[in-house]
Amino acid sequence: MTIPASETDADPDLADPDLLAAVRAGDTAAYGVLYQRHRSSARALAYRLVHDPADVDDLVAETFAKVFASLRAGRGPQVAFRAYLHTTLRHVCYHRARRDRQLEFTDDLTRYDEGEPFLDPALDRLERTYAARAFRALPDRWRDVLWRTEVEGASPAEVAPQLGLTPNAVAVLAHRAREGLRRLYLQQHVAEAEPPECRWTADRLGGHVRGRMAPRVAVRLEAHLAYCAACRDRHAEITEINQWGHRTYKQRDHAAADGLRVAHKNGGE
Repeated sequence: MTIPASETDADPDLADPDLLAAVRAGDTAAYGVLYQRHRSSARALAYRLVHDPADVDDLVAETFAKVFASLRAGRGPQVAFRAYLHTTLRHVCYHRARRDRQLEFTDDLTRYDEGEPFLDPALDRLERTYAARAFRALPDRWRDVLWRTEVEGASPAEVAPQLGLTPNAVAVLAHRAREGLRRLYLQQHVAEAEPPECRWTADRLGGHVRGRMAPRVAVRLEAHLAYCAACRDRHAEITEINQWGHRTYKQRDHAAADGLRVAHKNGGE
């Protein structure tokens, strides 16, 4: 990535919040300092996400360019630059994988037939990470019933004696746990937001998309969406992701199951 030149050099000893403020004020050299400071960590993350190492530099460059554009538009982080950068990089990787999947040209259409899903490795790794994080965020009892019913394949009647519940109670608990997992899974796809009202909205988008929100809270959230384009974009993204769960494309189901296994193997930590 090429950082535009500035008439003055930024102080390399400045803390990230000071450099971010300088970038917003028009000092592009300050962004050059941020780029040099955080480029290595961004590359390390990119190597873990992409299938082809040749894509790393392009992914990192596009990510820094997007963050730079956000800062110059008055958006983006005030303090936690690296966390925001890494979140943006994951989203850029995700959108690239989705775009490449949609634009792939081939004479062999057999793998797109129903029952023969195409698994993109980069998207698969990212989805497993999101699913594992969502699973770890669930209450212990919900994690337990999901593991027994969804991964081990036990019926409510088989699980009931193990949990000290009736089969009907296990079925209700499993339903609540699945819905909670779907909501938290969607929430993992939401980019971090810095302004307080945007952050409040972003933290609740998963529940809104799933229709699990108190009316009073929904009114406040929808009022914010009416004037905030950035949050509308976040909402549209996870709405599309939620709709994918009802299509024949199976990568998310595959990745979610693997994500549950990873989280369970790590003890839900």
